Amino acid sequence: MTETYDDTNIFARILRGEIPSARVYEDAHVIAFMDVMPQGEGHTLVVPKAPSRNLLDAAPDTLGPLMAAVQKIAIAVKKAFDANGVTVMQFNEPAGGQSVFHLHFHVIPRFEGVALKPHSGKMEDPEVLSRNAQKIIAAL
Repeated sequence: MTETYDDTNIFARILRGEIPSARVYEDAHVIAFMDVMPQGEGHTLVVPKAPSRNLLDAAPDTLGPLMAAVQKIAIAVKKAFDANGVTVMQFNEPAGGQSVFHLHFHVIPRFEGVALKPHSGKMEDPEVLSRNAQKIIAAL
């Protein structure tokens, strides 16, 4: 059974401006903003503006600009946080770990010997998110 896209998901609401976000990048195809429950300092989400539940139902012409933006953000977060590397993650359907049903990529700067924090459900201080967003914007 194919699930349908639900335009009341939190990322669709962020795209419409109904929920605030600490945005770091926007173009005609994507937005990138700070994850409010980061698994590491600088954890950023890259989200296409086109509605798609996940990678499995995304229109092929959504993917090119999306991946170009993921790369751009990955380079910027690595530079902004002087990271040793970057983890890029993407989940599809509940069994695959997806919890927000709008296609998105996680971009997390990584440091030697520092594990990712668990997804605790604890929201980060908006001031910290804003400071981190400014670092990424400066690196872009």
